[in-house]
Amino acid sequence: MTALARWNPLKEGSEWNPFRELDEMHNRLSRFLGTSTSRRADGQENITVAEWAPLVDITEDDKEYLIKAELPEVKKGDVKVRVEDGVLYLSGERNFEKEEKGKRYHRIERAYGSFTRSFALPEDADPQQVNADFKDGVLSVHVAKDKNARPKSIEVKVA
Repeated sequence: MTALARWNPLKEGSEWNPFRELDEMHNRLSRFLGTSTSRRADGQENITVAEWAPLVDITEDDKEYLIKAELPEVKKGDVKVRVEDGVLYLSGERNFEKEEKGKRYHRIERAYGSFTRSFALPEDADPQQVNADFKDGVLSVHVAKDKNARPKSIEVKVA
């Protein structure tokens, strides 16, 4: 009886391994999208500095939109907030610690470097009324709502 095997032109005589193919497909897609991959083809983890974007929560009440971004170990002076053409931009940088003699890094999972996040403002947001504060590693951006742009309720009669 013969075993089911898939011919691989790169590795003659190798048996088909669907998990290896998924890893290879993930690696190709990551290279295509310009993102780093977390595992090599042999299954070992790469030790690289990952690209990053801060996590955000966006909430809304009657008066404003509130965007909260987690920025641990980022200095207030390294964060920029701007509004341009109806888009809110958050940008900044988290710097890597200085390498010290005698210290060896075994794993670096936290990401470092510059980041940019952008959010399209809703129609009822007032781009002239944007305020931000930074406390305990959390950036809070308050975007006031335009009082004139509030939606109106219209009653529709069904025949």
